[in-house]
Amino acid sequence: MTIISATDELKTLCHDLAHHPFITVDTEFLRDKTYFPVLCLIQVASPDGQPYAIDPLAEGIDLTPLYELMMNRAVLKVFHAARQDLEIFFNMMGSIPTPVFDTQVAAMVCGFGDQIGYLNLVQEICHQKLDKGAQFTDWSRRPLSDKQLKYALDDVTWLRDVYRKLDHDLKKRDRTSWVNEEMNILTDPATYTNPPDTAWKRIKLRTEKPKALAVLKEVSAWREREAQRRNVPRGRILRDETLADLAVHAPRTPDELKHIRNIGEDVARGKLGKAILDAVEAGLALPKELVPVIEKKKPLPMSMVPVVEMMKLLLRIVAAENEVAARLIADPDELEAIARDDDADVAPMKGWRFEVFGREALALKHGKIALGVDGRQGIRRIPVG
Repeated sequence: MTIISATDELKTLCHDLAHHPFITVDTEFLRDKTYFPVLCLIQVASPDGQPYAIDPLAEGIDLTPLYELMMNRAVLKVFHAARQDLEIFFNMMGSIPTPVFDTQVAAMVCGFGDQIGYLNLVQEICHQKLDKGAQFTDWSRRPLSDKQLKYALDDVTWLRDVYRKLDHDLKKRDRTSWVNEEMNILTDPATYTNPPDTAWKRIKLRTEKPKALAVLKEVSAWREREAQRRNVPRGRILRDETLADLAVHAPRTPDELKHIRNIGEDVARGKLGKAILDAVEAGLALPKELVPVIEKKKPLPMSMVPVVEMMKLLLRIVAAENEVAARLIADPDELEAIARDDDADVAPMKGWRFEVFGREALALKHGKIALGVDGRQGIRRIPVG
């Protein structure tokens, strides 16, 4: 088991990996005590060579050669459930590795179900049962045990065969472009940014009064910036329920602030208390045009309810016929949007999803096709008119 812990070793490895059409990549990280995930290990493997573990915590190591490899457009980077891995690289590099291939997404396109895990995918494709006993160990502690390293390297070793199988199936079914559409979303930097001004959307509030929403926006943005600055979890600054109470009660003095849930007198009269009160004042002074508005979704007309139910049935039929996870094609909110509006700006009305489902959903909505029961074939589409 080879661990790369020096810059010159990393440079040599990345130079070698750059000559291959694809590499498999995985990371081990911790994020329970920090706002940003702490990268503890990077695993890589070429199509046929031995896997390597790169130690980003090694003293003096410069990860620049790895970053250059991650941005090398001639080398496909293969991950499984890539979102968190890509977030880590984005935080460290300021850009997203490219190009990438996510075997979890590809598996959904190839009929392996909804968000299948790596262990199950390896078992189904490679007929190997992996030991996941080291999954929740402390990856920041050194030295790493042999058990940890085996677990980590297994994640890129068998991923090669998983990728080859899925890539073959995608090409056979002419669905490579389907996965590419998903990769465009996965590699969009906007996917990994947390703008403080939108942090309020994650907080549940008991009221929709403009004043409360304005205060919530400002105190949530302050907490987000403070958590990012100090690199600690949001809850270490203020808990969500405390933000909600601040929004509802809008305290303006230390005496009022100390009565807010989870805020004692010491905090209320200290530096943190002043920062909180400043954020509350900023919310109260927020111009009307900048105050958040919660858009209430209009109740679905009763006449549309059966349409949505029929679309759900059609979705299950289409997903089964195409051996694609139904969730990847459309979700209930998107079906409702299509029922309301033929031109709804939702994923099922674009790209491959429209070809396999969206077009038929509109035809069903407008009575151009019906769903009928065939004793031999089950439910089928029936042209109308």
